[in-house]
Amino acid sequence: MKNRLVMSLGCALLMSLGGAQAQETDPAAKLKVEQVAVGTCANCHGREGHSISPKFPVLAGQHANYLLAQLQAFKGQTRGDPDALGYMWGMAAPLDESLMAGLADYYSHQTPRAGRKGDPALMARGMDIYQHGDSAEGIPPCAVCHGPTAAGTDAYPRLAGQHVQYLMKQLRSFQNNLRNVAVMHGVAQGLKTNDMRAVATYLQSLGPAT
Repeated sequence: MKNRLVMSLGCALLMSLGGAQAQETDPAAKLKVEQVAVGTCANCHGREGHSISPKFPVLAGQHANYLLAQLQAFKGQTRGDPDALGYMWGMAAPLDESLMAGLADYYSHQTPRAGRKGDPALMARGMDIYQHGDSAEGIPPCAVCHGPTAAGTDAYPRLAGQHVQYLMKQLRSFQNNLRNVAVMHGVAQGLKTNDMRAVATYLQSLGPAT
């Protein structure tokens, strides 16, 4: 009786996993995701998530959980920075959960790459703030959450290779609580504009294997 119960539970688990896998690899769903990514998202975020315009974020290699959370926030109109209101609230409105999850997964599997390098002195200052913080200004090291190579985690976004302009815009949004994230408000509050630019310039230069 015990063996039959174990076998039944095992079969049920396998069927469940098989169903989930089939859903993830469903050709029609995958095609729909790719059509939206190439036909719509690429207009701003570029082919495979490598945006050309510094106004729009690089999505290639970003963590799926983070991307999904942002899409949900856009759809729910709870992320209030200017570009969210101007672009993403409307873009996310027609997306259902399945498509949002598919898009997040799609971009997380694209290969990230380094951006343009900037002034060496500015990058050196940015690296110092990112890795060690600035105790005099009460700024903790960014690397504590985003990782030593700025690759991020499931909970914190990848910053390596991101555009300077986009990073600075988001830091200002955190400063002003347009993006209501308490941790980042505290971090960004002590950053002067020159230090923001230094950190952003350093981060833009980082590649996938930095």
